[in-house]
Amino acid sequence: MIKRAMWIGLTLSLLGFMSAAVVRADEYDKKTLLTFSQPVEVAGHVLPAGTYTFKLVDSVSNRHIVQISNADGSRIIATVMAIPDYRLTTTDQTVIKFREVPAGSPEVIRAWFYPGNSIGQEFVYPRRRATQLAKASKTVVPALAVDVTDAAALKTAPIVAITPDEREVPVTAAIQTTPVQSAANVAPVLASTSSVTGAAGVQQAAQNGQNARQLPQTASALPLVVLLGLGSIAVAFGLMAFGKPSAATAV
Repeated sequence: MIKRAMWIGLTLSLLGFMSAAVVRADEYDKKTLLTFSQPVEVAGHVLPAGTYTFKLVDSVSNRHIVQISNADGSRIIATVMAIPDYRLTTTDQTVIKFREVPAGSPEVIRAWFYPGNSIGQEFVYPRRRATQLAKASKTVVPALAVDVTDAAALKTAPIVAITPDEREVPVTAAIQTTPVQSAANVAPVLASTSSVTGAAGVQQAAQNGQNARQLPQTASALPLVVLLGLGSIAVAFGLMAFGKPSAATAV
């Protein structure tokens, strides 16, 4: 009985700590599954309808490099640059912002926010494409000042901003790169950890069954699991202590 309680406690504690490690990993790289029912464009790459994995690259020098791969992460499709985008109000869902594009064109992703994060990723487009988007949407678009084909070169690639009149200006002079007081033009998305809705005509990844992951919860059950495990261990040691026969007193 005592040994059984100890094993139960150890198992619960181990499961709790393992689950916490997985949560921390997702929080670090913001790994998210996004399912699109229509083609979308991100940083100059057109993604056909389907499910994709978005995550931040583990880079000490720059935390705004985004890697896009297929649903199971086995094939990298693109590695792209982003700049920080800020919002005042966070949500428990993934949020995708889109740019205005001519009718009939693939929807263009402007920014991606991980659930619960106030800092998101605004995608940087190749200069030529950024010029087209700035003119079409009449907004400033961040762009790579030079063409970069090597993913490693993104860490040092200069970034500028392209205005609707096709002028190149410093990105910090034209785009808000510090926290803002309000968030606007937000399209809620649900995918893996969330799903995608809104202008892209995206479907909930939860409908894909095994590809879907649950939305992050504001109150995690992990502390309770660990507490139960530690409690079981304590009970086991208590039973062992009180279950020992008292030593006979010599007369």
